[in-house]
Amino acid sequence: MSDLRQPPEPQSAPVVDQPAVDGNDGDGQPSPVGRLAATVERLRREVRAAQAEADGRALIELAKGILVERLGCGPAQASRQLAELTAQAGVTPLEFAVEVINQASRDHVSEVTSAFLAATADPPEAHSSAVRLRTAESGALAAQDTQAVADSLLEHALTPLGAEAVAIWALGADGSLALAGSAGFSTAEAGRWRHVPPGVTTVARRGLAERTGQWIRSLSETGLPSIGQHHHSDGGRVAVPAETGGRIQGVLEIAWAAPLEPPPPPIVRQVEALAELCAHTLETYGLHHPDGAPLPTVLPDVSELMDLADGLHDPALVLVPHLDSDGHLVDFRIHHVNSRFLDPAGRPRGAVSGALLLEAYPMAAGHSELFERMERVYATGEPFRAHRMRLTALVDDVPLAAVADINISRHGGSVLLIWRIEDETARLASLLQHAQRLGRIGGFEENLLTGEITWNGQLYHLYGRPPSDPAVRLEDLAAHAHPDDAVAIGRFLRTLLHQRRPASTAFRLQRPDGVTRHIRVVAEPVLDSAGQLYVVRGAYQDISAHHWTEVALAATRDQLAHSEQQASERDRLTLQLQHAIMPPTRAPLEVPGLDVAVRYRPAETQHLVGGDWYDAVVLPSRLVLLCVGDVAGHGIEAATSMVVLRNALRGLAVTGAGPGQLLSWLNMVAHHLTGAVTATAVCGLYDPENNTLRWARAGHLPPVLVRGSDAAPLPLVKGLLLGAVPEATYEEHEVQLAVDDTLLMYTDGLIERRDRSVEESLAQFLTVARAVPPTLDQQLDRLLTHSRSDTDDDTCIVGIRVA
Repeated sequence: MSDLRQPPEPQSAPVVDQPAVDGNDGDGQPSPVGRLAATVERLRREVRAAQAEADGRALIELAKGILVERLGCGPAQASRQLAELTAQAGVTPLEFAVEVINQASRDHVSEVTSAFLAATADPPEAHSSAVRLRTAESGALAAQDTQAVADSLLEHALTPLGAEAVAIWALGADGSLALAGSAGFSTAEAGRWRHVPPGVTTVARRGLAERTGQWIRSLSETGLPSIGQHHHSDGGRVAVPAETGGRIQGVLEIAWAAPLEPPPPPIVRQVEALAELCAHTLETYGLHHPDGAPLPTVLPDVSELMDLADGLHDPALVLVPHLDSDGHLVDFRIHHVNSRFLDPAGRPRGAVSGALLLEAYPMAAGHSELFERMERVYATGEPFRAHRMRLTALVDDVPLAAVADINISRHGGSVLLIWRIEDETARLASLLQHAQRLGRIGGFEENLLTGEITWNGQLYHLYGRPPSDPAVRLEDLAAHAHPDDAVAIGRFLRTLLHQRRPASTAFRLQRPDGVTRHIRVVAEPVLDSAGQLYVVRGAYQDISAHHWTEVALAATRDQLAHSEQQASERDRLTLQLQHAIMPPTRAPLEVPGLDVAVRYRPAETQHLVGGDWYDAVVLPSRLVLLCVGDVAGHGIEAATSMVVLRNALRGLAVTGAGPGQLLSWLNMVAHHLTGAVTATAVCGLYDPENNTLRWARAGHLPPVLVRGSDAAPLPLVKGLLLGAVPEATYEEHEVQLAVDDTLLMYTDGLIERRDRSVEESLAQFLTVARAVPPTLDQQLDRLLTHSRSDTDDDTCIVGIRVA
């Protein structure tokens, strides 16, 4: 924004040495047209000077009047006193007169002058600002319409601020805006903007949104329409609400040619003071049509608004503004209460009528923001409506809440408040109806003395009967039910009607449309003062979906129990078969110079019964067959496959073939004869005469040799797991054993862990195996005890020790 500046002094217009086209004749002498134009310009300057002198004279005369009142002197003495004080202050008479007026009035202009003095280091400039504001005020007060006020504001107050145009908008009762006066805009432009309908967003209407108004840097950046937008599109705009006594009368809109920078606070205060001056002007002169006829106001008489409130069917309050000594809105007085009004605190109408709103309802200024809404409606004239607004009233210092629909509107200088308290009974009845619909519940009441029966609509729907049909008596209930339910219904009626106790039962309702519904009925007797039964009331509930759900769940439970029984029996047979073939321990094998021991640990859970197997047998050739194996999978299939492979290997071993050949034949058995199962195995033939062991492996971990304090696996020989391919060749290896050597064959259930690799588990196993107890049985038991396997798989161990 441009800094405050004085307008340039007008210069005398030349009347000679002008070309003929500008009003001079050819020889340089003024033409008649030129002389006429110079005369008009001179008269215009004289008129402006006279107006300025008149405005200044009015301020000086006002200051003299203040001195007369303060000093108790006459006008002549006050005039001399004003001249002496002006000379002593070293200022002009007009500046000193404005200072006297500021000190005496203490109004908004005085506050602006004080703020400007505090914010600037140039007191003469501050005094000049006060003179401009007072001069503009004097011109406005002397004006006969709002158009003259706009001219005075632009000339005396806004042009020094760099503004080029001003518009004064009047706010209508319907929310419309009317151009009450303008200066700096062309007549055609002002004519196009005479009326702005409600709801049309413009710069002026945006200024109503905030009490501080809208300060816009450049009109083109907002895209908002406004008066003079084509000629001042790149300039700044200010729209400030014109408010007096808490009521917004209109909007003051100011236009600049250049973009507007953030203004200092004193400039903002000056504009607010001018807006307040416009509010008083609009309140004084009101609105007029372009043809000069006044616009009608809405219900200017409070008595008419009272009549309107009395004709309403909802509770209504007529409120009038209550202003403080400075003219600011602080509250509303309850001027009238209509006959429909019900006080939430239970007070009579007379106790509320005439009281201040915040005294009668202090919680209106609380979380509901009711008072703030009323202030806004009174200020702008825009009505406010709210659905289900929460209101709070103090009753004996206890806050009681209610829910209401609110309607607030301004009519002339008064406010009409209508509230419709929500009917709790109707709301609960609606809630109950929805609950009955969702729960498929129908209610009834039967008067046993008069025979009158009352059903709700949901009960007719359950029975499949139109509401025009007669209701069914309780004693006739069995006639509408399945014959097999007659006994249960009879027991229900005896308990209810003869024993006079609440009762319930379930039955199958046979409807007229042929549909059978499963219904649960519950009822209670109602006794009179003499203890006689006269009314029975209760409810029917359609439980068909619940019934069929229970039937389906019962069938599912039976099927699940049968499946669990079958699975348990299957696991039991599998475990029994495995234990029959693979006992956990067996009798020692009698071989001269050799100790043989075996261990089998089944899985901890039956459903993990697997295909681990072992064998240790003396062949007809006096060689000892030693083998362990593991069939992939669990359950009965793995167990039966293990039996096939174990027995096949034992039968093949009597041929005298070596371990490599035996595994090659066993691979064909696994691939062709057992359903293409896969398995791993280690097969060895021990010769007691020379203490040698020939062995081969099929995808299995190699045996471990314990010699002295050392334990290590035998060299890894080639060998594919059993059943993977139709034919496979298996490499053999021979090891020479010495006295006290121990050889261990095992399945992976002994060492496998989920959280570590096979190499790490094997290293832990070798550490345990290095400690050699006195007997072979003790050593195998120790290996099982210290096993850290966590796969819950079967485990087999075959051990031999040379004696």
